[in-house]
Amino acid sequence: MGRSKTYAEEIRSRLQAAIRTSGISQKEIARRLGLSPSTVSKYARMAKSPSVDTFGRLCEVLGVSSDAILGLNRETN
Repeated sequence: MGRSKTYAEEIRSRLQAAIRTSGISQKEIARRLGLSPSTVSKYARMAKSPSVDTFGRLCEVLGVSSDAILGLNRETN
């Protein structure tokens, strides 16, 4: 039986998938955000966490909602 992913690993997986499907290079993402490419790479590997503002801008650049990256469900019970 395999171990389940941690919440951070799930976020990393969703962020990496969003970067891949966006068709935008990490270098271009960095340029749009005014960051170094190595910083964007660290975000993608979860070696570094972006500020809340940067996270929001990153989601805008990638064309995804922050809820999608965080795995939040907007449905109410």
